Amino acid sequence: MNLTLEHIHKSFGPHKVLDDISLTLRDAQGLVLIGPSGGGKSTLLRILAALERPDLGSGPVAFDGRPLDFHHETSLREHRRGVGTVFQAYNLFPHFTALENVTLPLVHVHGHSPATAKAMAMEALERFHLDQHCHKRPAELSGGQRQRVAIARAIAIKPSMLFFDEPTSALDPEMTGEVLEVIEEIKEEGKDFVLVTHEMGFARRLGVQVALLAGGRIVETGPAEEIFTQPREEVTQRFLAKILRY
Repeated sequence: MNLTLEHIHKSFGPHKVLDDISLTLRDAQGLVLIGPSGGGKSTLLRILAALERPDLGSGPVAFDGRPLDFHHETSLREHRRGVGTVFQAYNLFPHFTALENVTLPLVHVHGHSPATAKAMAMEALERFHLDQHCHKRPAELSGGQRQRVAIARAIAIKPSMLFFDEPTSALDPEMTGEVLEVIEEIKEEGKDFVLVTHEMGFARRLGVQVALLAGGRIVETGPAEEIFTQPREEVTQRFLAKILRY
């Protein structure tokens, strides 16, 4: 993944969420966004996934040299079609089964026939050991199972990259472990990804690029081991000292 961000701003009403974000990554498989709550991590991820538009006057957002055109919905839809996004609240349709949740975008967004979509969906569900639960609705599944269904839905479209927005924040420790194992497996397969997480041990173990956001700005960025063992900035040092204390 080659990623370029130049002078990205984002406000919601009077509240400035992103304040002059710039970042350049070259040949990075993944990017993990960490930092205190309210620092702008999820908003930045949503912009990268073309689910939010930066403010007018922001610079370009480009993947592999191809800028996102935030002024044209057709361009944004094309970007969204090629990536998979996993949210902290699962975003599953409660009245559909797990199989139907995974099949739906394959048919209605990607144009596959129902039979082909069902086969692709079952392949993704089997991969994450969910084939025995494919006819259950989300309310009949555990939190970890629901999140794995959401990941299966994102993977089934064969995306160019994946976006994870705090995928374990609503899970208990056992379910968190299930989901983190799935993400680590995806990383080991070489799939590009951007992850927002508060799981510091996991962020460090992934061994990819890490950026710490605070107050709407990127305070520090670098390889995971460098950020966690030799942080340069005082904000990073304070954040890690606090969150790694227990």
